[in-house]
Amino acid sequence: MSDSLYAACAGVLTACQGLKDDLAAILDPSTGFAPRLRLLCRDKIEELERTAATDVPQAELDALRMEANTWGLLQALMPARKMEPVVHPHPQTLLAQNPFTPTSTLAQAIMHASPLLSELVVVREWLHETAPPPQHPEVTTGYWKFTKHNVMQGLRTGSGPREGLVKELDPDAVNRGDGRILAADDAAFEKSLSQAVYSFLRAGRLDDAVELCRRAHQPWRAASIRGSLLFQWRAIANEHRDDGLDDEDDAEGWQGNQRRRLWKTTCIRAALNTDLSDPERVVYAALTPTPQTFSVLKSACRTWEDHLWAQISILCEDKQSSDMLRLKGCYWEGGLGALEDAPYAPRSDLDEAEETEWEKEATSALETLGGVVVDDGPPADNAFHVSQLAIILNRIQPLLEDFAAGLRDRKHDPDSPEYPTMTRFFAHLCLFLQMIDISTPPLSIQIILEAYLQVLEAAGQRELIAMYAGALGDNAVERYAMFLTSLDLTIDIKERRLALTRAREHGLDINTVAIVTAERTIEKVFEHLPLLSGPLPSIIAPQRDPSEAELLLLRSIEWTTFIEATYDTALEQATVIMRYFLASGRVNLARKLLDMLPRELASINEPEDRATEYFHYRQFFNIWELLDKVVQCQSLHVSLVNKDARAAWLSDYKGLIDETYDAIVKLLTSDWMLPEPDANGADHRHREMLRVRQIYVPELILRLHVMLFSSREHIPGNLRIALELVNIVADSRYKLYDDFLHADGRRLAEYLGSVRDAVLVGLEGGGSDPFKVVATS
Repeated sequence: MSDSLYAACAGVLTACQGLKDDLAAILDPSTGFAPRLRLLCRDKIEELERTAATDVPQAELDALRMEANTWGLLQALMPARKMEPVVHPHPQTLLAQNPFTPTSTLAQAIMHASPLLSELVVVREWLHETAPPPQHPEVTTGYWKFTKHNVMQGLRTGSGPREGLVKELDPDAVNRGDGRILAADDAAFEKSLSQAVYSFLRAGRLDDAVELCRRAHQPWRAASIRGSLLFQWRAIANEHRDDGLDDEDDAEGWQGNQRRRLWKTTCIRAALNTDLSDPERVVYAALTPTPQTFSVLKSACRTWEDHLWAQISILCEDKQSSDMLRLKGCYWEGGLGALEDAPYAPRSDLDEAEETEWEKEATSALETLGGVVVDDGPPADNAFHVSQLAIILNRIQPLLEDFAAGLRDRKHDPDSPEYPTMTRFFAHLCLFLQMIDISTPPLSIQIILEAYLQVLEAAGQRELIAMYAGALGDNAVERYAMFLTSLDLTIDIKERRLALTRAREHGLDINTVAIVTAERTIEKVFEHLPLLSGPLPSIIAPQRDPSEAELLLLRSIEWTTFIEATYDTALEQATVIMRYFLASGRVNLARKLLDMLPRELASINEPEDRATEYFHYRQFFNIWELLDKVVQCQSLHVSLVNKDARAAWLSDYKGLIDETYDAIVKLLTSDWMLPEPDANGADHRHREMLRVRQIYVPELILRLHVMLFSSREHIPGNLRIALELVNIVADSRYKLYDDFLHADGRRLAEYLGSVRDAVLVGLEGGGSDPFKVVATS
């Protein structure tokens, strides 16, 4: 499906949601929600057909066409269901006022008196509008030209017509039962003409069918088609004229068929006459759709829409005829005798009971279409056909529930070409029903909109996600957060920020969305990262490249650092992520995380334990940076040859070592990473912080010792400081020795071995007193 169609549908939705209090505007037949979506689908179909896109599956084109038709059906039915109905007089009331009321006026009154019949007439008109383009037979230059030529040739030669051909040229020549036929070309034309007439009748284009017969030099066939028109005479019907002009047929006083009942009986007999050709019988069955002619009409039905049209045509014709027969006092149906006994009979309970019974029968007949077998086109169980039937039967809520259940149970294949179109239709149907205040099942709507959000995500329509997620109500924040969580790592921080700000544009609480997104990301990542247990990691070994999960965990902090209002949450989440990275030995990632955090986090004082922990991390990385600087400064010594440069270097070198020493000692002699454990001793955070301490306290002690020991050649007093560090490590107030006790960490023996090396170096100056170095000031 084209990306432009997604955006265009969203544009229509946005425009109509702005009219949510104007029901008439939403249901406007030209600019309302349904007609605008129908137009978008039609334009897309024309575009695909115009460009002859060979890569577009036929199933997708069919789905677009059916979606357009379904929006047309909704537009045809929903306004009448939502708007206040116009009060029309009962047909019996019209006859009580005027027994000469024409049958066309009575038919209109019968339709207005039955809500279901009114809707079925509207559906029939919709089926006419969406019918396939009618067929056009080849142009003929005369009436049965080839047969006429053979007959005339036989008369001229005296040999008679060719064997088997008709002897006369009247319309009933082939129906006399003598087996005579027309010339092959004429017979083929007659068949194609009948099929073309049927296609015009199927499309509701009665006048075009009449004109086609006239052009084919068969005016009697045109007259038989016009016989279906109800008798109309405006001059005696007391009808209101909106145009202020007389009808062109009023010059003759009336139009239509005054003997339509007789005409109908004749057409039924013709449709059932097996001596007639099948195409001609179908034409008569289409002109008089009744239960008697149903089997004949059904034989011409190829698609599901054809079957629907046939069934609805029969229901409408049968209802109109039966109600017309029950009317009393109609001159045009009963003659003068009807005027002699025409008591006014108001609408009774019996009429209502009959109407209810007919509605049940009509509903039952329509329900059979759910399992009808079709020859062409999508089957009856296609989602759009199921939807159309449910809309006609006014069963939209069960329709949404069934479709949502199919999505939940994975009965609809997301990889099928029609799935995006079908899901998009149902999503917009839910939103349309909400706009016009029709009750909808909340859970089903949530499932359907969720499915459409997945379609949008798969299509790369990120800018539309927030808009449709906002329609989820209470679940909107959670769903949009799930979308943000799914954004690929290739999406840069600017696009992430833009995606978050779209939440505000569509009525979502951007702060909540940011927090939930970060939380869901962290939860998602921790499902794939290893637990913090087992051996302590080595800090000496080279750092491997970060995994995708680690990068996702690192970037999860972005969501709560975009907005100052979420900095409190950012502080909490930063400490969680920092603990994991440090406890996993991922120092570089932890340092990168610290660099990503806004400076304002350092000024947050509550809650105190989080603020203190964050301070400890900043304290640690300040030391880590100082240690790196010492190493860099030390490496510069070999390239210095100038005495003054050496003196300046030595001053910088000594200053860095002193600063680093003071910072590390300050950290070691404070309660760094030592929170108060909770009462049950099962504090997860406490265990993680202890693990961090067991990794980095021994590491800092060893690095400080090595730094002091290796600098003794340039700063002799540092050897003494290195040996004095032992007193701090051994001090029971700080219990630093406890951090060496982990079986897989830096062992105390490793540190004591380094101390031993320092003592031995101290003895190299002469004498046997090992404490001489320490005692020397």
